[in-house]
Amino acid sequence: MVQLRWRALMGENGTQIALFLLLGLTQQEELKGVLFVLVLLIYSVTLVGNLGMITLIHADPQLHTPMYFFLSVLSFIDSSFSTVDAPRLLENLLTSGQSISFVGCAVQMALMTLHGTAECLLLAIMAYDRFTAICHPLLYHSIMSQRLCVRLVAATYAASITFAAVLTGNIFKLPFCGPNVINHYFCDIPPVLQLACADTTEVEIIIFSSSALIILLTITVILVSYTYILMTIFKMHSLEAQSKALSTCASHLTAISLYYGTITVIYTQPSSRESMEQNKVVSVFYMLVIPMLNPLIYSLRNKDVKAAFRRRCLGHQSP
Repeated sequence: MVQLRWRALMGENGTQIALFLLLGLTQQEELKGVLFVLVLLIYSVTLVGNLGMITLIHADPQLHTPMYFFLSVLSFIDSSFSTVDAPRLLENLLTSGQSISFVGCAVQMALMTLHGTAECLLLAIMAYDRFTAICHPLLYHSIMSQRLCVRLVAATYAASITFAAVLTGNIFKLPFCGPNVINHYFCDIPPVLQLACADTTEVEIIIFSSSALIILLTITVILVSYTYILMTIFKMHSLEAQSKALSTCASHLTAISLYYGTITVIYTQPSSRESMEQNKVVSVFYMLVIPMLNPLIYSLRNKDVKAAFRRRCLGHQSP
């Protein structure tokens, strides 16, 4: 049935297709209802948690520091990331063989790439922020000025937009003459490339080299920053100072491990039907579950955030 639908959408001479069909997260009808409720719950918690974090940071003057400024930007990226993905997934769970236009597919891929790239870059910037705070505490506020913080976020978005435009532009300049069935619940890069009616080697090289550049750059910044942080912590004579310094990094390291660990699983597996099915599940984790977990990680392990919550939401004054 699906194959007949895509043939009907093609021109008689195999011209460019007008839309794609998304197979969805699962074809098992008995699971769709359960997954719909689960995804809706995760998405709701994600929005409440991240928007709540943004509101709390901007409302409480004691959280007006570079670290929490970057955390508010991370919350914005996470809520936007989920919003690009979750509504389409929810709709897909209610229908079968959902379609998306050619342009809509390109826009969705661009937005997913933009937010994924922005999160990678921002995690690296947050690592540099922790390096400055722990290794150069007396110069921290002069180095991490408000002007520099805004410029770093602006540079993050500029780089992310450029990367998303280059990557998506190179993919969708390829001819797509059929079939048009995407074995996913959104327009992800690997399953879309498999549908191109031309050699994708050049595009794959562009994707690999540009992605490798961003990943190597961010991982290098993170590793170098935390190497110096650990060296500085080990030199501290006070166990209390060591514990405090480590606690400020614990949440960030947890977020880094979750995000990079998940995308590594997705993009290092061989391209096969089995790996595609696994990637669907893993994609749900890093596009929906991680954005839900990040505000919980940064709030439950952070005394400043918990104190700000008590002040603003419960009316308690900090001691």
